[in-house]
Amino acid sequence: MHVALIGTGRIGAAHAEVVRDHPEVDRLLLADAEPGRAAALAEKLGVEHGTVDGVLAEAEAVVISAATPAHPRLIVAAARRGLPVFCEKPIAADVVDSVRVVREVRAMGVPTQVGFQRRFDAGYVNAREALQSGALGELRRVHALTCDQEPPPADYIPTSGGIFRDCHVHDFDILRWVTGREVTEVYAVGANRGEACFAESGDVDEAAAVLTLDDGTLVTLQGSRYNGGGHDVRMELAGTRATWVVGLDGHVPLVSAEEDVDFPSDTPWPNFWGRWTAAYVAEMNAFVELALGRRRSACSLEDALEAFYVSEAASLSRSEHRPVTVAEVRAE
Repeated sequence: MHVALIGTGRIGAAHAEVVRDHPEVDRLLLADAEPGRAAALAEKLGVEHGTVDGVLAEAEAVVISAATPAHPRLIVAAARRGLPVFCEKPIAADVVDSVRVVREVRAMGVPTQVGFQRRFDAGYVNAREALQSGALGELRRVHALTCDQEPPPADYIPTSGGIFRDCHVHDFDILRWVTGREVTEVYAVGANRGEACFAESGDVDEAAAVLTLDDGTLVTLQGSRYNGGGHDVRMELAGTRATWVVGLDGHVPLVSAEEDVDFPSDTPWPNFWGRWTAAYVAEMNAFVELALGRRRSACSLEDALEAFYVSEAASLSRSEHRPVTVAEVRAE
């Protein structure tokens, strides 16, 4: 299979290596808004590079890891050619564009997958299965957190969409996937404790929220761009029979205040890549299988849109200091 990969930044370069090494892929073509970057990566990986139009013309499937503003145009361009599409989140920078893209691509009927890699992490998979099997009993509460040890580059912040759209959208997606429930209402707050670039862009570097699911389950969320201990992503699911925690392993950046406790035993993850390497590989492998017609999409455009609605509700809640229902931000 011939695969075009558009966008050769940090995540695109990682995806490119996985795609190149897949046994079903015999040709990988790279393109980027900065042609020199695509050329350099192509030389490093021993693959081809070209213009966006050029690689689309040669492709049988497309991986989009370009900057967010380019996503709508690239998704639709690939779909119009009948090409299976993988795109990093989000679909677009706002609800209106996201809904438009979903409608257009749905009408074309091409296979699509959006990059929410946590769906491929073993811990989340196990937690989902445990909840479905009844091992946890009736779910009563959930706590989720996503904390980076260091913030993203300052020049990324103005175009990121804010912490709830850029970062916590992953929590919102995996919350829906693990629990099988929908978020109905969000109350979100935030604070600025770090560099001025966050406040200057109308963003925050510390976040918290309370979410209500459609069965009444309450969910608490925390996030930070400055977690000194290391990269920390966890989900705690408490049921009437048991409590399960995703991300509670030897790498968790916690220190026990109790005596004679030597857990955790390993070094904390310094960034997201180490934490999610296996999930990213599984995600790309799943897309290749999707493109070959061997499986259903692991995360559809519709799934991604639902998570984005929750992000919109959280962002609006923080800015207006009030609870916001997800129904309020829908544009379908």
